[in-house]
Amino acid sequence: MTAPVFLCEPGELDGGTVVLSGNEGRHAAAVRRIAVGETVQLVDGAGMRARCRVAEVGKDRVVCAVEERGADAAPHPQLTVVQALPKGDRGELAVEVMTEAGVDRIVPWAAERCVTRWRPERAAKSLAKWRSTAREAAKQSRRSRIPEVAELAGTGDVCARVAAADAAILLHEDADSRLSSLPLPGEGPGTGTTADSGGGRAGIVVVVGPEGGFSDAELGALESAGAVRALLGPTVLRTSTAGVAALAVLQARCGRW
Repeated sequence: MTAPVFLCEPGELDGGTVVLSGNEGRHAAAVRRIAVGETVQLVDGAGMRARCRVAEVGKDRVVCAVEERGADAAPHPQLTVVQALPKGDRGELAVEVMTEAGVDRIVPWAAERCVTRWRPERAAKSLAKWRSTAREAAKQSRRSRIPEVAELAGTGDVCARVAAADAAILLHEDADSRLSSLPLPGEGPGTGTTADSGGGRAGIVVVVGPEGGFSDAELGALESAGAVRALLGPTVLRTSTAGVAALAVLQARCGRW
């Protein structure tokens, strides 16, 4: 089993010793019961990773001696999922499983037919829950990068992201092509390569609609912005699980898996 991952602040991995304190230190010392001599991995959430040996353990702090450090290469192409707000706690479920599957960016979307609404007085709290879920799921899956969870988006914001992408895919049960065979920019016959997200482009964007489906106006706007419909398979997935299924297909096709 790989060593457990703990999160530190950017820049803390530059020295020879790192002290985990606060919530992270308390979790390592009291919950995980990390002991002196154990190996742990420390990450900064932005790609830096260090293998460390635990030198000291207190009530709510752990002192780690850095043995090796380095930067994980940024994944290519970038994968963004626009996620229509699911019902109840399924939003956190979607964030958790997509983070485990390697998503780079999640955009919560207030689609027309969403049952859940982030009211202005509660939007900040809801967004914070999604970001906290992404943070914890990134540690659980041993990632050195925490995926970005963007601000709540309206349809106009989503269309702008679609227009800026190398490829934009709209998951829809009424589509002629399956995601597994949909042509992607940069692919040639017999290759597993895909879009070049350099030059300021935004990689691949996947749009997941709400349980009630896309409205005609949303479909028209997204397709006008450049999104292409694609089918995942013969079964109908919930909005909270469609994104992770799409990520699995794209990860394999892009060579990230």
